[in-house]
Amino acid sequence: MTIILKNKATLIFDDFIFKCSIGKRGLAKNKVEGDKKTPIGLFSLGNLYYRKDRHTKPSTKLKCIPIKKDMGWCDDIKSAKNYNKIINIKKNKVHSEKLYRKDYKYDFLIPINYNSRKPLIGKGSAIFIHLTKEFKPTLGCVALGKKDFLILLKLINKNTKIKLN
Repeated sequence: MTIILKNKATLIFDDFIFKCSIGKRGLAKNKVEGDKKTPIGLFSLGNLYYRKDRHTKPSTKLKCIPIKKDMGWCDDIKSAKNYNKIINIKKNKVHSEKLYRKDYKYDFLIPINYNSRKPLIGKGSAIFIHLTKEFKPTLGCVALGKKDFLILLKLINKNTKIKLN
């Protein structure tokens, strides 16, 4: 089954309709690092990353990985080896999106497998489904309220895709 972005404020999965927010500058066929756009396409999903210190392991068929203080997601266009991959921020001195945050946004996150198999430098990185409270536009991710995110987690599995268009 596929999660479908109906419009910039609505995700649909099966009979469920979820309020969401996407990139501040809308959708893009030709995404570029830092353009604040959500990529257009059909993508698989990664594992669930979650803050074990704040939440119990949620009910889901996805593989669950606790977020540690040294975890980051490389968005450094100067790092071909690490670009758009999870990294240890203490061992890799490259620019990255820190996953262990003071705010709540990454308490739960699922990477959207955009530009991930053989990442093209500068085509965009760290595109996630993550949490929001205010539904303000993102830097390119898809954001859901916590209650809806937890419902979605119960419905999806490793074969679920997301269609952004």
